[in-house]
Amino acid sequence: MRIEDTDKERSKPEFEEDIKMGLGWLDLKWDEFYRQSDRVPIYREYLEKLLAEGKLYHCFCSKEDLESERQAMLSQGIPPKYSGRCGGLSKEQVKSKLDAGAPYVLRFRVPGSLLSVKDIIRGTVKFDTSLIGDMIIARDLDQPLYNFTVVVDDALMEVSHVIRGEEHLSNTPKQVLIAEALGFELPQFAHLPMILNPDRSKMSKRFGDTAFKEYVSGGYLKEALINFIAYLGWHPKEDKEVMTIDELVKEFDLKRAQKGGAVFNVEKLDWLNSYYLSRLDADKFIEEAERFVPPSWKLTPAVVASVKNRIKKMNELKDLVSFYFELPDYDSDLLVWKNMEISEVKESLEKSLGFVSGLPEGGFKSKFLEDNMNALVGSGDRGKLFWPLRVALSGQKASPGPFEIMEALGKEESVKRIKKAIEKCAG
Repeated sequence: MRIEDTDKERSKPEFEEDIKMGLGWLDLKWDEFYRQSDRVPIYREYLEKLLAEGKLYHCFCSKEDLESERQAMLSQGIPPKYSGRCGGLSKEQVKSKLDAGAPYVLRFRVPGSLLSVKDIIRGTVKFDTSLIGDMIIARDLDQPLYNFTVVVDDALMEVSHVIRGEEHLSNTPKQVLIAEALGFELPQFAHLPMILNPDRSKMSKRFGDTAFKEYVSGGYLKEALINFIAYLGWHPKEDKEVMTIDELVKEFDLKRAQKGGAVFNVEKLDWLNSYYLSRLDADKFIEEAERFVPPSWKLTPAVVASVKNRIKKMNELKDLVSFYFELPDYDSDLLVWKNMEISEVKESLEKSLGFVSGLPEGGFKSKFLEDNMNALVGSGDRGKLFWPLRVALSGQKASPGPFEIMEALGKEESVKRIKKAIEKCAG
């Protein structure tokens, strides 16, 4: 784990904590931890080496001079790059400017050549380095920049593969040139496709401008997110939608990564999450659900069984199960099935009450209730018995079925709610 925080303006402690939280929540562990801001003396050593070898030089050009130079090149139809004029200053001239306190940056001398880089995903990629111009790799000896620090770190940390988004492809020739100048062995490169919004526009580093922690707090399971992210720009040998983490580890191969952009489809993520939720056992579901419902709500396996096939994300759970813990106030009209009279509704509820009251507490299992109440209906209209009963139990227009609800509520609470519905009809 390496926190690249040498850009002080863009690096904040909360960003680092977000990264740690996200990876930790996904169970992606690290064995070593580094912050680049702690490694400045190491970078200084290598900057001094390049300076001594003449591969790096002080540039004293002002922003105004550079902009004037850039505009002049553009007006001539020439791709803008630094002219390299400070690269010809003598040691005496450089010393004089430094002694006078002139502001400067450190530029790397870029040799003009055709550079070929092998990419695991994109094959051989060629770059004309004469178009780059001498590049700034440090503001001074104690303020190194990204393209330099990552080269030093990758070499010293023995990084074998640099796997990143294709927007970094333009950084690759710069980093290869720096590595070669320092005598470092090159890692293998692999540039993954961009992640795109549904309209195929570029997605920001925060999923659709949403921080990763909002997906965690939104009720997604880590298994669903890993499965989903693994499929962005990659596909397995077989045509299958769902893969466990162990299966992904076994089958993942960079050679099966695609070059084209990968669309971030939230509907697909929701589907995957609902799939994983529906397959959780009751205890694991309750464990995952604890932070999404009030502490006083004690979820039971029966409550879970009634909703887990109806839920896409855990943050929907509170609304789905709230009626178990507090029956909402509802109008008696909601109890009416189609064109029933209110007197028929009352009669139907009394029929249900008589049946339910006669059952032993141990008989409150969904399958038993369904079988016996279906027999009670016979060849009649099931809706006339079950709609008023379900509304009486849930107080809602849409909810799990009455048998699932009764198993979760138990006999005493079920009888109490049916009696309350009969009172509404009488009123």
